[in-house]
Amino acid sequence: MPYMVIPQQLRQLTPIPEAEKARAAIKEEFERRYRELLGDSYNEFISHSLAYLNKSIRVNTLKISVAELKERLQQQNFRLFQVPWCKEGFWIKGERTDFGNLVEHTLGYFYIQEAASMIPAVVLQPQPGETVLDMCASPGSKTTQMAALMKNEGIIVANDITGDRMKPLGINLQRVGAMNVVENFGRGQQLHRLGTKFDRILVDAPCSGTGTLRKSPDTLRIWNPLMVRRLSNQQKPLIDTAFSLLKSGGTMVYSTCSVEPEENEGVIDWLLQKYPKEVSVEEIKLDISRGSTVLEFEKSSYSSEIKKCLRIWPQDNNTEGFFVARIRKRE
Repeated sequence: MPYMVIPQQLRQLTPIPEAEKARAAIKEEFERRYRELLGDSYNEFISHSLAYLNKSIRVNTLKISVAELKERLQQQNFRLFQVPWCKEGFWIKGERTDFGNLVEHTLGYFYIQEAASMIPAVVLQPQPGETVLDMCASPGSKTTQMAALMKNEGIIVANDITGDRMKPLGINLQRVGAMNVVENFGRGQQLHRLGTKFDRILVDAPCSGTGTLRKSPDTLRIWNPLMVRRLSNQQKPLIDTAFSLLKSGGTMVYSTCSVEPEENEGVIDWLLQKYPKEVSVEEIKLDISRGSTVLEFEKSSYSSEIKKCLRIWPQDNNTEGFFVARIRKRE
């Protein structure tokens, strides 16, 4: 049931201005595709996709406790609402909305992070002392979250593809005091040269971003089916490389902020077909409202194992749309 875990104060939608909506004209092919996916829920999807997000933050427990930061912010008349699936996550309301200008942000006491974006690291569950790979790390929201979960113990290799993307990653790692992270610059598909096997791997893959229309409505303007297919063909080598770098018995999380089946269920199905004896898809149990995973779409049919994955639409929890799969390499 939608909004099962979302506070009443956070359910109301604030539509984006008409000028922004005009830039986000919905293409005929997009509407056809998503009406097929959503049926009667299509209009609700569009209304949420063209409304502002509720702002959310994640407490950086490397520098401050949850209780201490809550007290500091509440003294400044901010109201905090717990994100049910992340104990360090909170939606935040107040007269000020420039949270990045708060002293507490500058000091690295919290990270501004969309609530759905907190899910992959929570599902991966990295532990202190482990060796972890964040294959597509910039700007560092999930990397810093994992460093906090690991209490700065063990090692995280944070990889990304361009120098420009490494800059914000480095800045954010320094700001939050993440001391167990090694940055690596290069294509994810070339990470074999590290000669390292990992206990856990996060593949937060580059994607079409169709789950984030409410943050970047211009995505509707550039969206097209060819782009989705091209991205799917890039995501498959990434997840393949990641799986090959995973230790036997290790855990991998694949996630996107896309709601396209080709980029999500299609990629996991491809991996299952390539490694049928090694890939184990594990059920994701979180206190979150969710949509049904897509097992058939257009001319494709996907494994029933994919039912264990997590697909959330913007209207499910009034967040961004996201897809998350938890995979274990059988021993």
